[in-house]
Amino acid sequence: MKKTALITGVLGQDGAYLAKLLLEKDYTVYGLIRRYTNPNYGNTDYLSVTKKIEFLTGDMTDESSLMNIIKVIQPDEVYNLAAQSFVGASWDLAKQTTETNALGVLYILNAIRYFSPMTKFYQASTSEMFGNTKDNKVITEETPFRPCSPYAISKLYSHWMTNNYRESYGIFACSGILFNHESPIRGIEFVTRKITDGVARIKLNLSKEIVLGNLESRRDWGFAGDYVEAMYLMLQQEKPDNYIICTGKTHSIKQLLDIAFSHVGLKDWGGFIKSDPKFKRPSDLVSLECDCKKSREKLGWQPKTSFEDMIKMMVDADLKRLEAQRNNS
Repeated sequence: MKKTALITGVLGQDGAYLAKLLLEKDYTVYGLIRRYTNPNYGNTDYLSVTKKIEFLTGDMTDESSLMNIIKVIQPDEVYNLAAQSFVGASWDLAKQTTETNALGVLYILNAIRYFSPMTKFYQASTSEMFGNTKDNKVITEETPFRPCSPYAISKLYSHWMTNNYRESYGIFACSGILFNHESPIRGIEFVTRKITDGVARIKLNLSKEIVLGNLESRRDWGFAGDYVEAMYLMLQQEKPDNYIICTGKTHSIKQLLDIAFSHVGLKDWGGFIKSDPKFKRPSDLVSLECDCKKSREKLGWQPKTSFEDMIKMMVDADLKRLEAQRNNS
């Protein structure tokens, strides 16, 4: 019998890649979207899956709409990817971030509990929950959380609520603690896309500089297309659990710049980069190093796309997009 899946945040980066994966596995895919006058289907259009998804109107801050959707479709699997996910904006949008990222998860879990208890639930947790770990220890699933942004705090609430409903009500509920993951359809406000888009604009003489914050920041960056496979695998296990998903390798903003500029034949990027304190967060993470041994051993998952290949892929996609825009103007 054909499985059904509901994806919240389906129009975002991860939602689009996950929808593509599940459709390839012959799922019926429902995608939750807010009511817009003109919804932006750009990410699902990019992956050619827009017409294959059954879109439903709802809102993560509206409990009744979520209750009704779960009650009516009773999906086999729910993947909660909806979030106010830009960390930098979470200080200015603390209330919205909390309502969407934290309370929205509670509403979905209650809907599953009351109307569809056999539904398996995936919660998109985040490495930001760990904050700056003490003694620079490598992070595992047992590392204590020390969130240092409104975004991370809201995600920690939903992470613990997922654990609580699993333990208290027997719901098959998993949390994927994902480290940074990027792609050509990553939002332009994220530093990886800001850089790859900026490099493409400089190469095409559409811009002369990229303005950034802390160039010393290091992150574990992977490819979103690989990471959604881990989400799927979590809900195929016999027992629910939490898993860290990462590459196990960190890179700096400077290394990212090296790869992106070199890919378009520009070796010395110093003259194209300006630093502005306004892009530095009130409280920022120094570095996050992780161990994904559990996901490798229990899920059989490991990343397929290297950091260098991912950045080159993103630059190429931005070049293609900007060239097409210029030719059509």
